[in-house]
Amino acid sequence: MEALPKGANFVRAKTLWEIGLHIAGNPLTPYGGNRDMIIAVGSGSGETFRPWLRLATGSAILAEEVAKGGVEAAFVNPSALLTQAYRGVGLFKEPLPLRIIASYPSWDRFVFAVHPHSGIRSLADIKAKKSPLRVSVREDPTHSTLVLIEQAFALHGFKLTDIEAWGGRLITCGGPGDERRRLQPMARGEIDAVFDEGIKVWLNEALAAGLVPLPLDAGEFDAMGKLGWRKVVLPKARFGGLAADIDTLDFSGWPIYCNASLPDQVAHDICAAIAAREIEIPYEKGTNGNAIQTVTETDMTPMDVPLHPGSERWLREQGR
Repeated sequence: MEALPKGANFVRAKTLWEIGLHIAGNPLTPYGGNRDMIIAVGSGSGETFRPWLRLATGSAILAEEVAKGGVEAAFVNPSALLTQAYRGVGLFKEPLPLRIIASYPSWDRFVFAVHPHSGIRSLADIKAKKSPLRVSVREDPTHSTLVLIEQAFALHGFKLTDIEAWGGRLITCGGPGDERRRLQPMARGEIDAVFDEGIKVWLNEALAAGLVPLPLDAGEFDAMGKLGWRKVVLPKARFGGLAADIDTLDFSGWPIYCNASLPDQVAHDICAAIAAREIEIPYEKGTNGNAIQTVTETDMTPMDVPLHPGSERWLREQGR
């Protein structure tokens, strides 16, 4: 890892970064609150700050701001939502001129898990049977999992809130491994279904509680694929409670993306920065994350949006 510069200005910048990280990372801040950050690199030598490069975290619809030039680059989770923005489908009314700079490696799947005692054997059954399911979902109304759920349910003409109208209940939780609001009640038999990603922290527990993943049919995979949700395998090798490998929807990859007009050198410099600070980046355990992987298509970094030319140049310079 390259050492940080030692000048006073860099000390001040690092101090501001640590303050912002601490405040934005407060786990007590509710969804929709002040949880996101924008890092602005520019010049503060005058009466006003002149931003040159702004990098932000936020929801998928921040892609609209990136396309307009209000933010130069942003993070999104998962990659499928960037695909929707690029294709102009799902959340987006028209294609946006976006490119991937790099993608943080994250292996994940989305699973519709339901207990067999509910009688539900498919997504279509949820509407047909109108069962009063007790369903565990995320509490953040803008969460990307809810986007996927609503897009899948729309194929059959119903919404998540219809479950409440049928006498069921939406049991909301924070993170996917929420002990108090998901894992514990699920173990007690108080949850009939979990619709979520982050499966490494809840799927084994769900399988132990008797829940099983719902299979999707060819038509559902085709329709969801057009929206950017890839068909992938959920492997028994990773989750021993599965009866066998099953097909499900991909929820992998966190792209850092930009407008296609971003100068090549800027994208190149961002890739170089990822490489220089590699040890400081909190890669997920088991991903063996590194800078080369962030600009390479893998099962942890799916790319259905073109890589920026500046990123491609940086990769070529590494002999790849």
